[in-house]
Amino acid sequence: MHLENDDKIVTTIVTYEEQTRGWLAYAAAKARDSAHLIKAYARLKRHLQNYLGFEVLDFDYSAAREFDRLRSLKLGVGTSDLKIAAIAISQGALLLSRNLKDFRKVDDLQVEDWTA
Repeated sequence: MHLENDDKIVTTIVTYEEQTRGWLAYAAAKARDSAHLIKAYARLKRHLQNYLGFEVLDFDYSAAREFDRLRSLKLGVGTSDLKIAAIAISQGALLLSRNLKDFRKVDDLQVEDWTA
C-alpha cells in the first residue's frame, strides 16, 4: 500500500498473516528430514526479516467497521481481501495489487497494479 500523506510503501497485518500461514505450511510440509527443515526455517526467517523493514498497518476499530460495511454489500470478494481493502480505505491508502478483478468491486477503494 502507498499512504497518500507520505511516500512510504506499507503493508497490512492481514497480508502478513496470509503470507506467514503459507510459510508455516511450507515448513511443515518440508519436514521430511533435517536438511529440508533447516531450509524451510531459513526461508521463514527471511520472510520475517522482510516484514521488519515495513510499517505494518493494523486491523483496528476503523478498519473493522469498514470491513463490516463491505461484507454487508456481498461483493463476492474473499474475506482476507475485504479486510485488506477495509484497512486501505480506513487509512486513505492506495492499494497496490495485481488482483484488480476483485479489488475493483470495492467502490471506495483506490487500487492500482504497478506491475502492469
